[in-house]
Amino acid sequence: MNYSLFDAASIREDIDTEAKRATGRDGRGALPESIWETYSAFANTEGGIIFLGVEERDDGTFHAVGIAEPDRVLNDLWAQLCNPQKASHNLLTDASVRCYVTDTGRWVLEIEVPRATRKLRPVFINGNPLKGTYKRLHSGDFRCREEDVRRMLAEQSEDSRDARILVRYRLADLNLDSLNAYRNRLASFKPDHPYLSADTLGFLRMIGGWRKDRSSDEEGLTLAGLLMFGEHQAIQEALPYYFLDYREMPASDSKTEWIDRVTLDGTWSGGLYDFYRLVIQRLYRDLQVPFYLQGDKRDDDTPVHKALREALVNALVHADYSASLPMLITKAPAYFEFRNPGRMRITVNEALAGGHSDCRNRLLQKMFSLIGLGEQAGSGIPRVMENWKLQHYRPPELLDSVEPEYTLMRLRMVSLLPSGVIDALRQRFGIEFDKLNEHERLTLSTALIEGYVINARVQQVTGLHPRDITTLLRNLVRSHLLVSDGRGRGSSYRISGEVLLDLDSSTHLELRSTHLPGRSTHLDMTSTHLPVESDPSDDAMLIMFADEVRGKGKASNEAIRRTLLALCRGRFLTPQQLGKLLLRTPHGLRERFIKPMLEERLLERRFPQLPNHEQQAYRARESDSE
Repeated sequence: MNYSLFDAASIREDIDTEAKRATGRDGRGALPESIWETYSAFANTEGGIIFLGVEERDDGTFHAVGIAEPDRVLNDLWAQLCNPQKASHNLLTDASVRCYVTDTGRWVLEIEVPRATRKLRPVFINGNPLKGTYKRLHSGDFRCREEDVRRMLAEQSEDSRDARILVRYRLADLNLDSLNAYRNRLASFKPDHPYLSADTLGFLRMIGGWRKDRSSDEEGLTLAGLLMFGEHQAIQEALPYYFLDYREMPASDSKTEWIDRVTLDGTWSGGLYDFYRLVIQRLYRDLQVPFYLQGDKRDDDTPVHKALREALVNALVHADYSASLPMLITKAPAYFEFRNPGRMRITVNEALAGGHSDCRNRLLQKMFSLIGLGEQAGSGIPRVMENWKLQHYRPPELLDSVEPEYTLMRLRMVSLLPSGVIDALRQRFGIEFDKLNEHERLTLSTALIEGYVINARVQQVTGLHPRDITTLLRNLVRSHLLVSDGRGRGSSYRISGEVLLDLDSSTHLELRSTHLPGRSTHLDMTSTHLPVESDPSDDAMLIMFADEVRGKGKASNEAIRRTLLALCRGRFLTPQQLGKLLLRTPHGLRERFIKPMLEERLLERRFPQLPNHEQQAYRARESDSE
């Protein structure tokens, strides 16, 4: 059999990687015990590749040490995979394992672990799901909390999380005004629908809000019925973490945290249908988009309206209402954001492609679909993307977060290649920018508009294959147009230098600042959305604190952590402000340093109850700042 020659430099950046020496005590080769934690973590997160016979150096590069006897490593691997006391599921096939020979005649094994399907998660080791389930965070393997494991087990066994019958809940727990408003909407949408002739209980039964379990004869209100039409107190008794929040944000130079808000304040029922009715009006309000003509009639239901409606319903029906993170809908001057608790049940790529539906709350989906809101064919997200594209806006951002677990869709009302962005990039890079192809220009404009890019985001914008994107990003880095932070799935890329745009207006894009050399230049700390609680005269002092690692790519992790604590001592700073100070991407700082330092209680959030607040900022804890 012919084997390829192993090239350590070819290790891909677009997926998680883990390197293990696997040489054993005698140097001939042995399967390391730590492989199983990584196997579980990759399977429960996004998949990844494990290299055996490779070591990772301190600078993040990989070096082949090789295995003398690969067969005994492979035999041990397959034997343990088939032992349910070691691994709960074997996700590998023969095609998952590849062998390479090194220039020294030794061997490297590449093991590709796929993401497990919902029905197979959690993938755990050593026969104990509560203690043997791992997930991948910050390029490391972390044991899952018990609540996370129990949520995976519920997802595995319950195709529809909202079909559960609630014991001792009655019609009195519902807001009948909300239910009647829904019924009137159905009557307006489908006047001859047969459900309309039923009484209240019969109608509720037909739409899935009340059901009988034939195997147990148990009958009652479903979780879907309570969520859709329930009173807030009754819902929260069934789901203690249930929380809904809509916020309308002001322009970035305003000190007001929000200009309009809908939350569970006791002024309305608290059910999802009423939340939808209140929020959709606010999302539509002040939309500056042209109407369409259907024949000689004006059609105010533009692609933007359709996209916002679909995005809102999509968030409501796919949310995991047992999770501790709130539902948060945000309207800002230049974007709309829909964040629901719970990860997607399918991959981001599957969701973008459409045609594959695995809705977490299928009865809620049915209820919205009955009144013309949302579909059941897995086409929701593609329709949002298509309607946004019709306005020539940037493709929506879709994020599936592992920790904390949430799904986020952000719709920016910014053109794909605004003239202000092109002018800023030409000003920064001159003739080098004009030499780029369309995909490279899209990548640079995305990095400029959004602050950074990652491989997955470039894929959403360009449609290229991840491996082609890896090559594209490497070329832009070699050309000194992008700067890379991190590696593997955590790699993010920012524009070389400090070019920032004011994106509060979708029509006016202003170049705000350029690269800030040394300590003498004033640092604009009026970063997007959040004024800092310090005088601008402190800028020189902050730059002095940052000097140890400012723009130095080889700074140690400890030096960056130490600098972050110094900068955040006595003041809240946003990731954007910290990125400007350290000349690093906000995304890279947040993922690699801020999140671990929060877990270690070295930092605290400005908004502790809303971890992903758009204006989130961080300060050193008082015990660490004395």
